[in-house]
Amino acid sequence: MSGIVKSQDLSVMTYNIRYDNPKDSLDGWEQRSAFLSSQVHFLAPDVFGTQEGLHHQLEELANALPNYDYFGKGRDHGDQRGEYSAVFYKKDQLRLLDQGTFWLSETPDIPSVGWDAALNRVCTYGLFNTQDGDKKFYVFNAHLDHMGEIARQKSLELIMEKVKTLNTDQYPVILMGDFNLEPDHPSIKQLSGEMKDAHELAPTDFKGPTGTYNGFNMDELPTRRIDYIFLSPGDFSVQRYRIISETVNGRYPSDHFPVVARLRFLP
Repeated sequence: MSGIVKSQDLSVMTYNIRYDNPKDSLDGWEQRSAFLSSQVHFLAPDVFGTQEGLHHQLEELANALPNYDYFGKGRDHGDQRGEYSAVFYKKDQLRLLDQGTFWLSETPDIPSVGWDAALNRVCTYGLFNTQDGDKKFYVFNAHLDHMGEIARQKSLELIMEKVKTLNTDQYPVILMGDFNLEPDHPSIKQLSGEMKDAHELAPTDFKGPTGTYNGFNMDELPTRRIDYIFLSPGDFSVQRYRIISETVNGRYPSDHFPVVARLRFLP
């Protein structure tokens, strides 16, 4: 989807790759990993965020995509244990200037469960510079809780606080991830008052399937859009946007569809 990064162009993607669950049977990671890796290789985003990936899954993905580096922390203990909200980037196109991971909780600096969440949740961020040095920008990648209503609301509020605290130079910001919330939810509407949903800025009416969560179910059309790419207002235009619903041998590479966008930095 992207060749050399022009100073004004950036290809981004968010992808919940589904953790390696032995109970997934024919949809298990061993059956999906080659297809998923080749799919990412073809889409060729300059930077992308994954959700749910365990360390060995991320290592397999990195080995299959040698022109990328990645960073993040496992949510369980802040090391390699547990699911990551990792960020991958093309190391010949982008330079990583700073990065970090915080927990979506009342104690974001230590591994913890927040509010009414069922599980530890994290947000990983990076500050990047294009190799020509022309543009600096932040990427925040998060996976919000699937159970806790208050946790989802407070997590988005915490992320926006972190954006303001970290981004003192007012660089462009991309916030992506699996938010486990649909567009009409009050928390998404509140977020839309501060950032812009790339889906809404897309230049064409056709954006792929209505939903991004498929649950490996081939018998029903996905309707729940819960994976997002949000953009700081006034910093980007969206040149292309698509929810990708590829299958191979009648199966999906994950229980979520990847969401891809080609962005253009505004002057």
